[in-house]
Amino acid sequence: MAQALIHPFFTAFPGTLPSTPLPEAESESDIVVVIPARMASTRFPGKPLALLGGIPLIIHVARMARKSDVVDRVIIATDSGEIMDVANAHGFEAVMTSSGANTGSDRAAEVVRNISAHIVVNLQSDEIIGDPRIIDQAVAPLLQDDRLPLSTIRRKLADPGDELNPNIVKVVCNQRNLALYFSRSPIPMDRDRIQNGRSDLYWDQHLGIYAYRKPALLEFARLPVSPLEELEKLEQLRALDYGFAIYVARTDYPSWRVDTPEDLRALEKSPHFSRG
Repeated sequence: MAQALIHPFFTAFPGTLPSTPLPEAESESDIVVVIPARMASTRFPGKPLALLGGIPLIIHVARMARKSDVVDRVIIATDSGEIMDVANAHGFEAVMTSSGANTGSDRAAEVVRNISAHIVVNLQSDEIIGDPRIIDQAVAPLLQDDRLPLSTIRRKLADPGDELNPNIVKVVCNQRNLALYFSRSPIPMDRDRIQNGRSDLYWDQHLGIYAYRKPALLEFARLPVSPLEELEKLEQLRALDYGFAIYVARTDYPSWRVDTPEDLRALEKSPHFSRG
């Protein structure tokens, strides 16, 4: 029988996050946001440069990242000269990456391999966050517990029926806020339809933001695409497949996912979206 792979970044039930201060060198380390962006989207070609309120989507995302209190540096990572030009024109640092990156996290790993960074935030270019404190919430677990390799964000699904939408990724966690699984399917399945009217039963949406310790990100990028990742087309399943612990923090701040031109038109009309 083949020996099961026990990954060095596996963390079993870290328990209550300690509040002890970090060593001085670690607390002063750089926190870098990398925003992977590519023009070749199957459902929405050219999406990063699509205009929202007259401003390219990628610039909306980068501006919000720059507002975070914990972020030291924001980098747009792309394989497109057009995106490079737009980023530079708006005053953002941009780095050209290879066209062969499998996921945004793989692209982020290319960027940070040779730069100073303690924590790397992969902020997806189509995740329009409504408040920069979402980034702070994603990073906080890594600052509080040095055993965690990776953290991300969830929010309670508010609209009935959204759990059935495959463009909305759902996440199930254990009692320690560690991810058990992510899926485009409705997880957990309400077999007997008992959820209606129960405030303690609900679905959580996963948001497209990941905070990695740099060694964990580089190790993630070294690993081959996993079967679950390939099936669901969800990069975080590679981390779960190889035994990474993923802490999933909760937010109540708004964000808007843009997967299709219809999503963009709906967001343009939304009274809740701020163009500031």
